[in-house]
Amino acid sequence: MKVTVVGAGNVGATCANVLAFKEIADEVVMLDIKEGVSEGKAMDMMQTVQLLGIDTRIIGCTNDYSKTANSDVVVITSGIPRKPGMTREELLGVNAGIVKGVAENILKYSPNTIIVCISNPMDTMTYLTLKALGLPKNRVIGMGGALDSSRFKYFLAQAIGCNAGEVEGFVIGGHGDTTMIPMARFATYKGMPVSNFLSAEKIEEVVKSTMVGGATLTGLLGTSAWYAPGAAGAYVVEAILHDQKKMIPCSVLLEGEYGESDLCIGVPVILGKNGIEKIVELDLNAEEKEKFAASAKSVKGNVAALKDLKLV
Repeated sequence: MKVTVVGAGNVGATCANVLAFKEIADEVVMLDIKEGVSEGKAMDMMQTVQLLGIDTRIIGCTNDYSKTANSDVVVITSGIPRKPGMTREELLGVNAGIVKGVAENILKYSPNTIIVCISNPMDTMTYLTLKALGLPKNRVIGMGGALDSSRFKYFLAQAIGCNAGEVEGFVIGGHGDTTMIPMARFATYKGMPVSNFLSAEKIEEVVKSTMVGGATLTGLLGTSAWYAPGAAGAYVVEAILHDQKKMIPCSVLLEGEYGESDLCIGVPVILGKNGIEKIVELDLNAEEKEKFAASAKSVKGNVAALKDLKLV
């Protein structure tokens, strides 16, 4: 099994490293436009294989898409990172052109690949990739919900004071500070509602912390986070390559589900060898429906901007 990661920056390199460390793929290719970066990081990673007992082969290349040929999954992380005070939407004009070019080059050499999009603004870049390539919707997936859900579970575990591995929770909606919807009503600790352990006020605090989780890290680090985003990308790839049938919130094209159409936005899906194998429709209450509709409206604004730029 072969995976290509386009973009050898912090997120891309972390994703490649997790893919190799967990031996999710037999071969991992990193591609970057900057001379020597992916080659150097691949060499650095390969020098850990005897120390960590890894069998995955890691290859770095500079803008040579032929090295990506016959990839089962391609992860796109290309684009400029978000800077402090910058919204994901402000990245739209810059990153749209980058991502479209990458996606077109990838498809020349891996026509049957499944694409996982991490580039921001992620929902919009997922839509752009899908429309620009004309692929079936099961083969283009935005990673954002996996990351947001992991952050939600982290904040829940911190609030409860428990092991994060024993908390379940997920986030739907757009991958943005004002558009994501942490689904507190469905969150559990060892199968019990988190409301058994946390007050309504504390749960609301967790929800708010989750929604600004990315911005909080950007403020602390001076750039976008990379450990969790990279690992979330690898988590999605693993579910696909190993046909795990996991339910993971991802950004996917809706065609009537949740009352929305012609946009990519985060909802729970079943991931397996065919990519998106099923969209899971939740029975949302009135408040949740209202929030989802508002989130969708915001994401549609970016879709409209893409159309104005004649990128789709």
